Parts: sequence; structure tokens; C-alpha cells
Amino acid sequence: MKAIIFKEINSFFGSPVGYLVIAVFLILNGLFLWVFEGEFNILNSGFADLNPLFTLSPWIFIFLIPAVTMRSFSEEIKQGTIELLLTKPISVPYLVFSKFIASFALVVISLIPTLIYVWVIYDLGIPTGNLDWGTTLGSYFGLLFLTAAYTAIGIFASSITDNQIVSFISAVFISFLFYFGFEGLAQYNWFGNYTPWVQAMGMDTHFKSMSRGVLDTRDILYFVSIAVLFLNLTSFKIKSLQW
Repeated sequence: MKAIIFKEINSFFGSPVGYLVIAVFLILNGLFLWVFEGEFNILNSGFADLNPLFTLSPWIFIFLIPAVTMRSFSEEIKQGTIELLLTKPISVPYLVFSKFIASFALVVISLIPTLIYVWVIYDLGIPTGNLDWGTTLGSYFGLLFLTAAYTAIGIFASSITDNQIVSFISAVFISFLFYFGFEGLAQYNWFGNYTPWVQAMGMDTHFKSMSRGVLDTRDILYFVSIAVLFLNLTSFKIKSLQW
């Protein structure tokens, strides 16, 4: 399992993909948070908080994480190396989980430099240190759980096709559906008394709940359940290739 994880991570940084993902994420956030005029500009907001970062990141990750995961299995299927992987002394769930961990690790690495923003906001606050640590830490935890769910969806999308572009588009669509789709449907009040249930099916509701600094067990279980669901679907799909 460790060998597969390190192989995947090395493949990311052995090509421009890993560096490109990290660079795009940091540059986009940096431009919106510190350079471009608008509602996301921290310097113009007058508040010492990182809410704009945690508002932007889920949308950026909807596109960046599928770019990371799109080759996980689709490339193996296309090149025929999936059969070789399936002959290794490792179970399919462990194989899928290894791919998941490697992709998740790359995204987490791209998040680490944003801790500099925490120090900057801490220093800019009036008085110095006037930062809501509960909200900040809760938002980072929420972003990690959201990243895990996106990554699991991306891994699943890469297992259903041998075309990386199709994998990318499928992952973006499914991620968008779970992040904003259910929230958007709930706004139309088509479901009557079931509207809160429909809203609760979306990631946005649970991410915002964690961003308030409250780590509710229900929110954590939601993200873990989404990740486990799509990892199990991936395992089932990969096992079907053995039949």
C-alpha cells in the first residue's frame, strides 16, 4: 500500500501536474484575496478574517481536484496496466484507498502555504491577534473533509472511463451537484416539508456549519459517508474488471 501511495505522489511531482495544481490554487486565491478589487479582497473588507479564502476554495477545488484524480484509474485502464495492478498482493479496497490517499495528500500540500494568510491576518488585526481562531480552525477542518469528499468523487469518476477528459468532466459535475446542486434545488421549495432534508444532502450546508467553528458529529459523518460511498463504488467498479 505504501509503495502505491509513494508511486502516485512521485508521479504527480515527476510531471507538471502536481506543481501546476499547487501553483494554480495559490495564484488564484492570492489574486482574489489580495489583488483584485471585489467582495473577496481581504484588505478592502475591513475585517480580519479568512472567510473569503474559505468561500473561494470549495469552488476552485471543484475543478482542481478532478484535474488531480482524472488519471488515477483512467490512465491505468487505457494503458492496460490495471490488470497488472490487480495481480499485486493487495486487495482492491486497499488499492483504491492508496490512490485516494495520494491524491488527497497532494491537495493538502497545496493548502499548507495558505497558513501564511493566517499569520498575515493575525498581524493586520486591530489590535494585533484579533482573529477568530474557532472559525478559522473549523473552516480548515471543513475544507479538509470537503477535499476528502471531492477526492473520493474524482477517484470514482476516473474508474468509470479510460478517457481522462470524460473523467474530469464527470467529477466536476458530480462534485458541483453535491456541493451546490441540492442547495439550489432546496431554494425552490418544491419539496415542501422535505426541503430541509434536501438541503442537508448538499456539502455546502455542512461545510458552512463547520466554518462557524462548530465541529458537529453530523457534519463529520456526512463527509465521511460521502467519501466512503464513492470509494466503495470505485472498488466495486474495479472489481468488475476482474470478471
